Amino acid sequence: MSITELERVALTPEEIYAAGGITVHKVGELIGARIDGVHLSGDLSAETAYAINYALAAHKVVFFRGQQHLDDVSQYEFAGTLGTQTTTHPTLKSADNKLLVLDGAASSWHTDVTFIDRIPKASILRPTTIPEYGGATTWASTTAAYNQLPHSLKVLVENLRAVHTNAYDYAEVVDKVKQGSSQRVTNYGEFTREIYETEHPVVRIHPATGEKTLLLGHFVKEFVGLKPSESVALFQLLQARVIKLENTVRWAWEAGDLAIWDNQATQHYGVSDYGTQARSVHRVTLAGDVPVDVHGESSRIIKGDASEFSIVADIERLPGFAAN
Repeated sequence: MSITELERVALTPEEIYAAGGITVHKVGELIGARIDGVHLSGDLSAETAYAINYALAAHKVVFFRGQQHLDDVSQYEFAGTLGTQTTTHPTLKSADNKLLVLDGAASSWHTDVTFIDRIPKASILRPTTIPEYGGATTWASTTAAYNQLPHSLKVLVENLRAVHTNAYDYAEVVDKVKQGSSQRVTNYGEFTREIYETEHPVVRIHPATGEKTLLLGHFVKEFVGLKPSESVALFQLLQARVIKLENTVRWAWEAGDLAIWDNQATQHYGVSDYGTQARSVHRVTLAGDVPVDVHGESSRIIKGDASEFSIVADIERLPGFAAN
C-alpha cells in the first residue's frame, strides 16, 4: 500500500507498521524491539523501509531473526533502503570500503564514530562467526538516561560541551589480555593514523524525533571548561546513569540475526565473555547529520575532515514523537 507523507502524519505506529507489512514486539520497556514479517533485502518497498526506520526511532535498537540469506552484498543493499551508506570507517579500511569486519568485542560503552562532526545515524550489524557461548551485545538508551536526570543536572549538561577524539581512549578499552599483542598495536596504529577531534554538545536534539539525548561514550576526552579531574568525575556520573540496567537491552546472537541501532540515541557494548573462541560481525553505517544542541548551536570540528567517510545527511523528522 502506497502512503503519502501527509497521510503518514495521521497514522498510529501500529498503522505504520501494518502498512509496511511488519510486526513489532518490544523486548524491553525503554529500549529494544524485535521486528517480524520481513525478508530483508535491497528491494524493500518504501512503506516497509519507513516502518523499520520508525520502529528504530521508537525503540532505539531493533532485531531481526531468520535472515540467513543475507551476505555482505545484500546487507549493504538493505542498508541503502534506510539511508545513505557511509564508507567503512574514517580510519579503518576494508577491501571494498563498504562493510567493516569486526573480530572480537569492543568491551567499552560507546556510540559509533563520535570523534567526527557527522555522527552516523545508524549501524546495521550481522554476525558471521558466533561463539558457542557468550559474545552478546548490550545497548543503552541515552534518551532514557537524559529523561531520568534531575532538573539540576539537565540544566548543567544542556549547557555543556565535550571534546571527542579517536586518539584518547581506544587503547584503554581493548581486552587487557590481548592489549600487548602485535595485532592490537597494529590496530591502534591504523585507528589513529589520522587524528580527529570534534566538540559536541553533551545534550543533542535527535533530528528524527526531537527528543533530547545524551552524547557521551568512550571517545570523550574532556568537558569544555572543566579541569581533567572534574571531567573524569562528571563523565563517570553521567555514564553510570546511561548504563543503568533498566536502560539497557542485551541480545544473544543466533545465526540469521541482524540488529540495527539508532546511533543518535544509544551506546553499546560488546561483551567479551567467550574466552579464546572466534567472534566476527560485519557492520554497515548510515550517514547522519551534525548534532545540534538545545540552543540551536552545532558541533564544531577541531581537527580532521570526515567528508570522505560520509556525507552530512538530511534526516527526516518523523511524526508522532513528543519532545522531552
